Amino acid sequence: MILAVFGVLALVSAASMLVLKEPMRVALALITSMMSLGAIYGLLGVHFIAAFQVLIYVGAVMVFMVYVIMLLQVREAPGHRRYSNLLVPGLVGGALLLGALAVGMSRPGVPQAALPDSSQSFGLTAFSTAFLQQYWLAFELTSVFLVAAIVAALAVIGVSRRAGGSTRG
Repeated sequence: MILAVFGVLALVSAASMLVLKEPMRVALALITSMMSLGAIYGLLGVHFIAAFQVLIYVGAVMVFMVYVIMLLQVREAPGHRRYSNLLVPGLVGGALLLGALAVGMSRPGVPQAALPDSSQSFGLTAFSTAFLQQYWLAFELTSVFLVAAIVAALAVIGVSRRAGGSTRG
């Protein structure tokens, strides 16, 4: 039951990221979604991945995103609409997707996903070995992407400050 609650919370916060317009609210929705996923991992017994989910995604990446949003100094215009113009089509599309999933899962003869055997454990040693052998390139590319995002944000700030005519000193 509690697993379903965190699943619904993750789904609702992920969907709200698509329709909200203010960058800080989108970042808070992403934090909620990532925390919910961390809770799901913890409830499934994969505590090491849950800790990584919270520490890396919520702790590091979201602090970075909030820092960039605050660095860009995004301001809301008076009379600014809270939701995107695509809210209604998005809700209709989401309802159609949920309906198709419900029909697909209710059909007889469709194999149900089996939960992993609880006797098998995926410990720190197995995770470290798999990470260093298979996923190191993706991890390094992510760090390069984050550095490029910082440089791009600083370039946007420099361009917007020059275009606005603000000078320092």
